[in-house]
Amino acid sequence: MIAFEVQDMTCGHCARTITQAVQALDPKAQVQIDLAQHRVSIEAAQADASALGDAIREAGYTPVPAAA
Repeated sequence: MIAFEVQDMTCGHCARTITQAVQALDPKAQVQIDLAQHRVSIEAAQADASALGDAIREAGYTPVPAAA
């Protein structure tokens, strides 16, 4: 499990955008979003944490690695 804290993720649109960005990189990834905690947890099928963080950044957000 790869986890990020994304403080600038504040709504359902943000969650969908991040989920789509992750799944564009890793189509089989399972993405769990906790808006209240600003947390994105990813069960990656093929991508690593660095690539997933880059995908979230490219979507316009600021991911910070968090403990899984």
